[in-house]
Amino acid sequence: MEKKTLSRDGTRIAYERTGQGPAVVLVSGAMSTGATVAPLAAELSGRLDVTVYDRRGRGASGDTEPYAVEREIEDLAALIEAVGGEASLYGMSSGGALALRAAASGLPVRRVAVYEVPYAMDDAAARAAAEYRERLTEALGQGRRGDAVELFLRFTGLAEEMIQGARQSPMWAGMESVAPSLAHDDAAMGDSRVPRSELASVTAPLLALAGGASDAWWHEAARAIAEAAPGGTYGTVERQTHMVEPGVLAPVLAEFFAA
Repeated sequence: MEKKTLSRDGTRIAYERTGQGPAVVLVSGAMSTGATVAPLAAELSGRLDVTVYDRRGRGASGDTEPYAVEREIEDLAALIEAVGGEASLYGMSSGGALALRAAASGLPVRRVAVYEVPYAMDDAAARAAAEYRERLTEALGQGRRGDAVELFLRFTGLAEEMIQGARQSPMWAGMESVAPSLAHDDAAMGDSRVPRSELASVTAPLLALAGGASDAWWHEAARAIAEAAPGGTYGTVERQTHMVEPGVLAPVLAEFFAA
């Protein structure tokens, strides 16, 4: 990350900016950094002024205790100020929950788009999310970063043999290094339910997307997000799953953000 801006609490937030056009900030999800969404930024840079950044506690950005979601919203406020005072937001997965909360907080957000925010759409899913939070808090509180990563991968539905394979891979050390930030994403998700009352205050046009090849509950969540916001629209990215391809997603986002 080439540039840094100071958040309100003095935390340094590292970011990179590329392209020309309306400004948009990309918000990555759990276990990811700005580098994770850099391929999408490259696809969008022909039509948009795109900023990717390392969320606090990851990559080249700093961190300041105690954590609060409000601090991450202040990080976005600092980034928006750095790129001209107004920007659109795109959030992936739990990063989408943060983008929605930032838009609802009254930041100068022109438009907001999210892809597959993992809100719980029934009681069983909400109970699973609560159990995950409890076990994650315990693991991180005891410094068991590897166990925290395992919990997250299991929570997302990854098969046990794949989790154990990941634990033996060269990537594991990097995953453990950002494990504390799993608590940040969990906090951004709130009580795991679609925050309808909060979304009602999002005045900017909002696009909630799900992959055409994804399970039905992803679409239920995206529809619920869109229905809760005054300017909300639901859309599908054909033939995609949660691991969406940047080259397929980019045209959908570019059309929305350049409008």
